[in-house]
Amino acid sequence: PYRHSKTQRRSFSLLFYRAVRDLKPVWMLEDMRTMEVFYWEDDAGMRIYSPSEALLYAIVHDHQPYAQFLLSRFTGEALAKPGERFCCCPASAPHLAMAVRYDRRHILGLILQESHRAAGGPPPARAACFHAEDGRTPLHLACELCRPEAVVMLLGNGASPLAEDRDGLTPLDVMLEKLRDCKAAERAERRQCLDHLLMFGPRLGWKMKAALRAEPERWSPLLGEDTYRYLSGSSPAPLLLSAMQTILQQLQPSRFPDSLHDLPIPPSLKPPGLPGRQRLP
Repeated sequence: PYRHSKTQRRSFSLLFYRAVRDLKPVWMLEDMRTMEVFYWEDDAGMRIYSPSEALLYAIVHDHQPYAQFLLSRFTGEALAKPGERFCCCPASAPHLAMAVRYDRRHILGLILQESHRAAGGPPPARAACFHAEDGRTPLHLACELCRPEAVVMLLGNGASPLAEDRDGLTPLDVMLEKLRDCKAAERAERRQCLDHLLMFGPRLGWKMKAALRAEPERWSPLLGEDTYRYLSGSSPAPLLLSAMQTILQQLQPSRFPDSLHDLPIPPSLKPPGLPGRQRLP
C-alpha cells in the first residue's frame, strides 16, 4: 500500500479533529474514524482511531450525540485507555476526568451510566485523574475546579470522598482550602460543593481538622456554627445533615440520579444542581 508522508498523516488527523469540533453527523464521523488512511504508525502499519480516542475528541468539543453513540455502541472500548499519543497516564483512561475538567455534564452522566452497564473493571468514578502519580481522583478535580454538578454526580455514582491524593488530602480538604481562599462572590458555589461532600460522606476524613480548631474565629463565620463544630470534631453532625446522610446511603449508584429524583422528600432537601434524567439507548 501507498505510504503517506507525516505531513499527510497530520492533515488527515486534523480533518477528523475538525469534523468533531464542527459537530458533524455521527455517521460522517464514524466513516472518517474508521478510515485506515487517517493514522499510520511507522512500526505497525495503518490503524484507525479507536472509540476511546474518538470519545476524547467528543468530550473536548461537547459532541453529545457522538459521545452517546460511542458509549452505547462500543461499551467498554470507548472507556478503554487511549493510545500514548493521547495520554501517558499508566493507571486509567482519562475520559471521566476530561469530562469534569471541560464541564461536560451531559457526557459525564453518560460515562457514569455506562460504567454501571459495562461488565468488569473498576467504576470510572473511582478511577485516577489525568496523571495517576499525584493520586488525584476525578472527585478531587471536581472540587479543585468547584463544579457542584460534577461533585454530586460523582458522589451519587460511588466516588469515594475518603480517597487521598499523594499529599494525603481528601476531596474535603481540597474543598475547604478552596473555600478558605475564595472571594465572597465565589463562596456560594464552593459552599454548594462542600455541602454535597458532607451529605454523601457521613464518615469523612480530612487533614484540615486541626486547622479548623486552631482558627475558630475564621472558620465559624465561613462555615456556620453547626457545620464548623461538626467539621472540627467538637459535635456530631446537625440533625438535618445526619438524616440526609442516612437517606442518601440507601441510594443505588446504578440508578443515580433517578434514585435521587424518586425520593419522596421535598425538592428543597435534595442537593441543588441535580442533573436531569438521561438514558443511554
